[in-house]
Amino acid sequence: MAVRRVVKAVLIDLSGTLHIEDSAVPGAQEALASSLHFWNSTHIYSCTIFSHVSVKLTVSIVCCCLGVTSYVKSSWHICLSCLIMKIFELRRAPVNVKFVTNTTKESKRILFERLKRLEFDIEETEIFTSLTAARSLVEQQNVRPLLMVENSALEDFSGIETSDPNAVVIGLAPDHFNYQTMNKAFRLILDGAPLIAIHKARYYKRKDGLALGPGPFVTGLEYATDTKATVVGKPERTFFLEAVRNLDCKPEEAIVIGDDVRDDIGGAQNSGMMGILVKTGKYRQGDEVKINPPPYLTCDSFLQAVDHILQNLI
Repeated sequence: MAVRRVVKAVLIDLSGTLHIEDSAVPGAQEALASSLHFWNSTHIYSCTIFSHVSVKLTVSIVCCCLGVTSYVKSSWHICLSCLIMKIFELRRAPVNVKFVTNTTKESKRILFERLKRLEFDIEETEIFTSLTAARSLVEQQNVRPLLMVENSALEDFSGIETSDPNAVVIGLAPDHFNYQTMNKAFRLILDGAPLIAIHKARYYKRKDGLALGPGPFVTGLEYATDTKATVVGKPERTFFLEAVRNLDCKPEEAIVIGDDVRDDIGGAQNSGMMGILVKTGKYRQGDEVKINPPPYLTCDSFLQAVDHILQNLI
């Protein structure tokens, strides 16, 4: 007898899934061609599905959340139009749509304005970021943070007292990862300041190749001070749960799409959700076997992942 599993949320990380900095991800054009073929036929994409249960699952999606961190260059208009069309298709489905991101490079407002310029059909209230989660923790702990984030992200901490800091908040901030600032953070932590990591990603994908994320710098401070950071972004369970909290969604009613097998997929599945890994962005061959259980599904692109949802999970 089939077990009906009602899924209310789909969280999709778009950095590395749809774009790398200001360009569409490799393979986006091919995915567009495949999706156009799909729209005119009954083509079924070839994806790898791993079953973690002994019974057949019939899944119904009633809510969708998408993860966003940057944008697609306007010169890739065809690919962008295809992505917008996929989001539109999700809008038409019996689902709610939400966008989540681990970005620390820019504020929620800047991100929202960028996405609106690209004609993505979203509302600012639909975006949940790790910066939001970090601010919430700072307010809960009533601390004055040394903010190691990019200047374009500082407005998300507007109103937070930062003079005479007694805490360290660290995100992806290449301009601050120098000896002077790291040593200042080191001394604060030695004096008892809590270390708050917006996330601990090992690396991320740029147009010129892979680049170090904040994780190695957070780990360096942990090692030097013999302390452990409080992590608020992906892959932390609290991040995923907070992202769907207002959607009346249980963990087992959610699915995540992303290119990071550990932070996106591993984090989601450790939270009780399902995960779809896409072979774009920071994905490297063999990533799908690096976590246990493996991803529920592995696809070549975001477009294929959405088509799988539309065909099989609604």
